[in-house]
Amino acid sequence: MDILTGVLDAWKSAVDAHDPERVAASFTEDAIFQGLHPYSVGRDGVAAYYDSQPPGMTAEYRILETRRLAEDVILGYSSVDFAFTDRPVLSVHLSVIVRRVGDAWLIAHYQVSRL
Repeated sequence: MDILTGVLDAWKSAVDAHDPERVAASFTEDAIFQGLHPYSVGRDGVAAYYDSQPPGMTAEYRILETRRLAEDVILGYSSVDFAFTDRPVLSVHLSVIVRRVGDAWLIAHYQVSRL
């Protein structure tokens, strides 16, 4: 769980700072990304998605389940509350697959679903 926490902490920090390029750096170059809009593949799509989010949006997550699928692959399932400055909190579930790439752990698959 420490590995997943580290990856999600980096993602959260970049989301909270409204830094789309840093958010995208938490993903593999060929990541499959499914937010609440049509899916994309790769860091450019991740950066574009988070660039379109309103400034002031923050994320609070809680890991619900983890599974080590292989030595270099971890599945995580979390609840996430996205808070905004001008509208109610949006609560979602987030599934991620993180994978080791060299010395780093990065998000290879990201899928959000509404509660």
